[in-house]
Amino acid sequence: MPERLQELKATTFLASAMSRSRIFLTGEPGCGKTTTIKKVSETLAAHGRKVGGVISGEIREGGVRVGFNLEDILTHETGILAHVSQRDGPTVGKYRVNLADIQRIAVSAIKHAIDYADVILVDELGPMELHSMPFILAVEMALATPKHFVGTIHKRASHYLVAAIKSNPAYQIHEVTPNNRNELAKSITERIESQM
Repeated sequence: MPERLQELKATTFLASAMSRSRIFLTGEPGCGKTTTIKKVSETLAAHGRKVGGVISGEIREGGVRVGFNLEDILTHETGILAHVSQRDGPTVGKYRVNLADIQRIAVSAIKHAIDYADVILVDELGPMELHSMPFILAVEMALATPKHFVGTIHKRASHYLVAAIKSNPAYQIHEVTPNNRNELAKSITERIESQM
């Protein structure tokens, strides 16, 4: 989709010109991306900032991961991102993606954050979420706003949206490790607060 990529680059540069943070975290699975973005959310909220968007997490049964959930940061409404028992939807590994809940929870959460939050968080831009065009469009809308944006990117995500983000020199992309995640959460929070 080269035309779409060029269009998105133009949009993301527009957002960058508004002097707002555009920060993305990436790294190997289990490195602490979600832990870091949750810490950013909690610290900003504790400082009186309104944070919105979506956070994902693992679903475990008997100590075994069987899927992933979604949570709207503002409303705390939850849904299923993907599950081994999901009956329909695109397949990613052993999981089937729940496109209905991506739209119901993640897309709604991002749009709500665009309207009501100071900072928009999106965890994550990964192979599961990127099967949903409404999700992609919601992220693009968020990036085009004058609001701070912090997101996580799956290490091996291959998609025009991810390519546009990674090729934008105005965006910060940080590699998360278990050793740097606490300091990274602190520095991201401080950067955002210094611009508010």
